[in-house]
Amino acid sequence: MMKFFSDITFAHPGLLWLMLVIVPLVVFYIFKNNDTVADVSIPLPWRSDKMPYTANYKNYLRHVLFAFRMIVVALLIIIIARPQSSTSYKNITSEGIDIIVALDISSSMLSKDFSPNRIEAAKKVATSFIESRPADKIGLVIFSGHAFTQCPLTTDHAVVKNLFSQVHTGMIDDGTAIGDGLSTAVARIKDDPAKSKVVILLTDGVNNMGSIAPLTAAEIAKVFGVRVYTIGVGTTGKALSPVSMAPDGTIQYTMMDVEIDEALLKDIASSTGGQYFRATDNESLSKIYASIDKMEKSKIQERDYTDRTEEFLPFAIAAALLLASEILLKNTILKTVP
Repeated sequence: MMKFFSDITFAHPGLLWLMLVIVPLVVFYIFKNNDTVADVSIPLPWRSDKMPYTANYKNYLRHVLFAFRMIVVALLIIIIARPQSSTSYKNITSEGIDIIVALDISSSMLSKDFSPNRIEAAKKVATSFIESRPADKIGLVIFSGHAFTQCPLTTDHAVVKNLFSQVHTGMIDDGTAIGDGLSTAVARIKDDPAKSKVVILLTDGVNNMGSIAPLTAAEIAKVFGVRVYTIGVGTTGKALSPVSMAPDGTIQYTMMDVEIDEALLKDIASSTGGQYFRATDNESLSKIYASIDKMEKSKIQERDYTDRTEEFLPFAIAAALLLASEILLKNTILKTVP
């Protein structure tokens, strides 16, 4: 019951000020009936003295009728103020973004200028990025000597993260085919109906393999409206990098110059409306993905709706019951004889 009244609002709340009319009516009634019960001497034929008249319960019950009338007046004022209950809800629509992560898995991604190495750092940061994009379809392309799709576009991010975790160097021939990686990513995203399509291409080297030139792949991306963000991964100067792998899987490392074709990556990004970033450690890589996350926000529209229901009926029923009770009392217990 309390919840019902707490949810009630009024279409015309100003009319509730009419309740003040009840105050003078009550004052007038009290003043008028202040001496209703007076001492009256009733002569009796068998007694020489006079018997005083005293009030009984009917006299007090007559005041209940007035209380009923005042309550009815109050209820009628509430009814004309139009009590209403409301139900509010939101209609939320989201316009997601298609994102393909094109990840270099060449052997140089085992370099230890990142912790524990470049590829594991890239996988960890990309996984956090995926978790922050619940409304988007995300896919994964990996490349080294050539490229293939590890995970097509999907909203099932658990699948994407699982396939990300399985990525490692040596899955395909070694090398750095940036053009093949980008063109494979574009092929996977170009026909999707999403209004915004993005490729995040991450590499640590110089294009040295593949059948498609990187700038040609960038032109294809531009034609299909795909925006490319490029990330060069590697410290400045030298890094502890793999040079050979023993039959037992042991990797030999040595300090080597870090070579990233930044000019090429900048051209790819600028020609497609994207941006180039350089990551030199785990922290800077995380910040780069955070920047991309801010720039590529899904569009979410919220519309507020409110359904209102007229709630005069309980008050009308209460008023009718009180009026009926007054009529019943007047014609039974409080009936006057002419």
